[in-house]
Amino acid sequence: MATRTATFPSTNLTAPARVGIVMPSVALWWREIVRFYRQRSRVVGVIASPLLFWLVIGSGFGTSFRSSGAGGQNYLGYFFPGALIMIVLFTAIFTMMTVIEDRKEGFLLSVLVAPVSRSVIVLGKVLGGATLATLQGMIFLVFAPFLGIHFTLVSFALTVLVIFLVAFSLTALGFIIAWPMDSTGGFHAVINLFLIPLWLLSGSMFPLSGASIWIRALMRINPLTYGTDALRMLLYPGQLATNLPLGTNLIVLAGFTLVMFSVCFFVANRRSTKPGV
Repeated sequence: MATRTATFPSTNLTAPARVGIVMPSVALWWREIVRFYRQRSRVVGVIASPLLFWLVIGSGFGTSFRSSGAGGQNYLGYFFPGALIMIVLFTAIFTMMTVIEDRKEGFLLSVLVAPVSRSVIVLGKVLGGATLATLQGMIFLVFAPFLGIHFTLVSFALTVLVIFLVAFSLTALGFIIAWPMDSTGGFHAVINLFLIPLWLLSGSMFPLSGASIWIRALMRINPLTYGTDALRMLLYPGQLATNLPLGTNLIVLAGFTLVMFSVCFFVANRRSTKPGV
């Protein structure tokens, strides 16, 4: 009797292609949001630290900061966009620390061996961190009316867009730093050495016009300068002498975001002998 062998239709699709990218990325995105808000100490720290910093430093300088470079503002008002950027920065740091934690706990390895593309990790992690940072920044905007800041529908939408672009680019940068690391201590060391100076030289604490020549050169090549300047233009329209038009600031910020996101894909898809990477 002849034996009949069952045959199955062949396919050229790889396993990651069959599973898809969108749904696994959404699952990781939602996991980042739930995980962050379950850790209440992190939520409080992200908001409280920049808020305290803004109130103490801003009130300390008081009206002594008024100058042509600051548009005649007191420092509490001038420092508000910088404190907003700081909240976004802190949230990006906290969320991207989970890359290291996931590797230690074995979760990252389980995702890497699953039939999904590594792009899923990039999309889920970065988008989740950017969403959290944007939400935290929008929460801080509740203090805007106390400074005489009033939004129109267009200005509010543009402000949220700028916050999201800054959040996305900083989260992607945090992912790039965290991906090859094994310890949160090393991650914080790099953050203190790299990201904090990036924030300090963004025009958050002092205007570009009053800085020395070499500091001004560093501030002009700093992508965060354009995000801070865009926020200042939107929060205080017609009150401050800004560096560049809003459209130029948005183009530079969007370009920086695209570059950082592209580097994330390159770093995540680069093969390594390290476990969990």
